Amino acid sequence: MGTKKIKTFTLSFAISVLAALPAAAYDLSFTTPGASDSLRDTVKGVSLLEQSASDKSKDAQDIFSAARADYNRIVSTLFSEGYYSGVVSIKLDGREAASIPPLDAPSTIRNVVVSVTPGPNFRFSKAEIVPLAPDTQLPEGFAIGQPAKSGLVVEAATAGVDGWRDDGHAKAQVSGQSIVASHRTNTLAADVRLAPGPLVHFGTLDVSGTKRLRTKRLRQIAGFPTGEVYDPKELEKVQTRLRRTGIFSSVAVTEAKALNPDNSMNVDLAVVEQKPRKIGAGAELNSDDGIGLTAYWLHRNLFGGGERLRIDGAISGIGGATGGTDYSLGTRIERPATFGPDTSAYIETEISQSNEEDYDENAFDIGFGVSRIFSDKLTADTAIKYGWSKVTDSSGETFFRQIYFPTTVTYDNRNNDLDPTKGYYIKTGLTPFVGLGGDTGTGGQLTADLRGYTGFGAQDRFVLAGRLQLGRVFGSDLAETPRDYLFYSGGGGTVRGQPYQSLGVTVLDGGTLTTGGTEFVGVSGEARIGITKTIGIVAFYDYGYVSGGGESGSQAGAGLGLRYKTGIGPIRLDVGFPVSGDTGSGAQVYIGIGQAF
Repeated sequence: MGTKKIKTFTLSFAISVLAALPAAAYDLSFTTPGASDSLRDTVKGVSLLEQSASDKSKDAQDIFSAARADYNRIVSTLFSEGYYSGVVSIKLDGREAASIPPLDAPSTIRNVVVSVTPGPNFRFSKAEIVPLAPDTQLPEGFAIGQPAKSGLVVEAATAGVDGWRDDGHAKAQVSGQSIVASHRTNTLAADVRLAPGPLVHFGTLDVSGTKRLRTKRLRQIAGFPTGEVYDPKELEKVQTRLRRTGIFSSVAVTEAKALNPDNSMNVDLAVVEQKPRKIGAGAELNSDDGIGLTAYWLHRNLFGGGERLRIDGAISGIGGATGGTDYSLGTRIERPATFGPDTSAYIETEISQSNEEDYDENAFDIGFGVSRIFSDKLTADTAIKYGWSKVTDSSGETFFRQIYFPTTVTYDNRNNDLDPTKGYYIKTGLTPFVGLGGDTGTGGQLTADLRGYTGFGAQDRFVLAGRLQLGRVFGSDLAETPRDYLFYSGGGGTVRGQPYQSLGVTVLDGGTLTTGGTEFVGVSGEARIGITKTIGIVAFYDYGYVSGGGESGSQAGAGLGLRYKTGIGPIRLDVGFPVSGDTGSGAQVYIGIGQAF
């Protein structure tokens, strides 16, 4: 028994030692005779053997499987680049991988030799897709004499089918194809035939999945165009309208496989409703203004018709160096699809208390408005509201009461709201107001916010961003204009490096009164530089000009910022310093989510 125990121990020890030894990475030789550098890089980039050559955790079975998969991956890549006479050889310890039976895979593999000879590059001798719908745009490279990349044939066929679908032929499809490669002439003849099918009209919308939202209201929100000529963009609009309500976690649209006898097509709509209630909160820190806290409570479907009730509360200026603490509480009820599927109506009200450096204000506003979405880029909002406020400053108490008509038009062409690298943003506002006695005049306010972005380098690593803000009050005197319509400069939204609302105008009104101006110009520029995929730095310069009551002044600030990109947008840290003007000194720090503009 003693001998048996010794043998058992010895065998177990040997197995343990072998298991502890690290698996050896295989030696890989990868050659591409006759290939260009770019083609060589492309081929190596799709090879599983190339990707795992230094991975010591791979065993022989993994290597064998990768080798067999690489034949198809490499050949498909050659086809995609227009090479149809390629020769691919993959040898595992001297044996061609394709000739090794799957059930007789080697137990060890030490040496892998891959050789890819692409052969000549084929050109199109024929590139034809018929019939085509009017205005169909085929890929530029799909033409006689151009490199015959296989992907171009697929793209051209897809473009041909999409062209007919965009023209109302929902069941257009490829009816035949002839793809012939001539190895004698190194050419590819591509002949694709399309079957447009009949002109299709939208039929009925069949809905499933609704629980709390009434089906009638869902149809109104969706705006499904029953009876109109088929257009795939209309189905995209239906999904977009439903998603932007926030009611659904999933919206799926499926076209019926068969047409109705009258060539109309029904559509199935399946939705999944999410929980009706939601809460959220946010925070911002500014070295001059202090801490700002926001919170909201949202009900997505208040009465079963998609009505959104949102209650917002905010506290700002906590621990700030200027002014005091500000409070606000607002409520908004919005009903989608009130005057059509893309127009919403809302009622909102807000009470607030502001404790600024130059004045204190208690205010109340209530109003009714409508918002219209013309496209995914163009929106507009208009309302009629009543506003009341009591302002206390060095001149005493002033009461403002007015009916006002705020209207804004926004065109947003940015590629990303929180971290744009290309495009532009334009927002214009017009707010006429009519004084209802007391100290309020009659006039209006004009505003404009223009932003532009240009990216450079790989993945837009360098971005130049610019912003121009304009504002003007007309029709009413400075003293008769409600404070909300006057303009200040300074702070994170105008001039970083200068204290919040530090620049206004000083006028004589029974004494010396500092207040906002009736004209404003703000200019900001940023250079954003990506250091890594997640970390970037920013250099910025801001300028602000305010005038009114015969007085004017300007200020400027500049500084550096740090950005850390997250899934919800970049976290922003900006440190600004005064450059010109006598409104501030020392550094100002700004922290938030998203770029400054």
